[in-house]
Amino acid sequence: MDSGKYFLSEKEPALDPVKLESIIRHALIEDIGKGDITTSLTIPKNKEVKAAILNKENCIVCGMPAALKVFELIDPEIKFAPCVKDGQAAKKGKIIAKISGKARSILSAERVALNLLSMLSAVATKTREYVRHIEPYKTKITDTRKTMPGLRELQKYAVRVGGGYNHRMGLDEMILIKDNHLKVTEGYTKLPSVPKGFKIEVEAQNLDEFKHALYFKPDVIMLDNMELEDIKRAVKIRNSTKFTGHHPPTKLEASGGVDFKNVRKLAASGVDIISIGALTHSVKAIDMSLEVL
Repeated sequence: MDSGKYFLSEKEPALDPVKLESIIRHALIEDIGKGDITTSLTIPKNKEVKAAILNKENCIVCGMPAALKVFELIDPEIKFAPCVKDGQAAKKGKIIAKISGKARSILSAERVALNLLSMLSAVATKTREYVRHIEPYKTKITDTRKTMPGLRELQKYAVRVGGGYNHRMGLDEMILIKDNHLKVTEGYTKLPSVPKGFKIEVEAQNLDEFKHALYFKPDVIMLDNMELEDIKRAVKIRNSTKFTGHHPPTKLEASGGVDFKNVRKLAASGVDIISIGALTHSVKAIDMSLEVL
């Protein structure tokens, strides 16, 4: 899809360097404040050490560019050497990065770097699990806007690293008419005029709403919290001769209540997209630690 920078983006995982630095500067201000009092009182100013980041769970590693930027902003002279690349699997007990430089700098940067690595690796790992769970179906696993405030850029990057796709990054990237829009407007008899270059998606919560939405030929219809049998019927209706003339054909997105118990059945139903908020809003951080050698 060509509209929207991120909507089902198939571009290689990459981080915007300007946004990355902004996020990390805010995180460092939050963590260090006016200064690392303990480190400054206990560690000699010019003491140098070597350290390593140890992975304590099997995972897909993600966040190395972020961790590198953390140490770089604290002290440009720190040497940070990743032992694995983003997207690679790492087993429990593996050293995933080696660090050397002034002890004060390394200890002051430690927590922010670990927080980002552990959280982003969790997102990438969870995404990879879902992607593999629906093989060999071609349905795309996507994220949602249910992200941690201020960290959307990084979390959506981690989804891409895990093999998933990004839905819209923000409200300015596509038109998505949801149930609350429809309640306020009391329904619709036509779709709004869409600016050039934007896709339009409409939410449907039952088959009647789906049929109504399909009549207007939106780019995507979200089947929100619908039963599996109704989703199958929706796919069959969309694939019927009456609607196969749509160019491009309307894509169907299953959303709501997705987990490992039903995601494969949803993919087998024939939907094009499965969006999962749990990829970003409730992942359990991967256990990692920084150890001075």
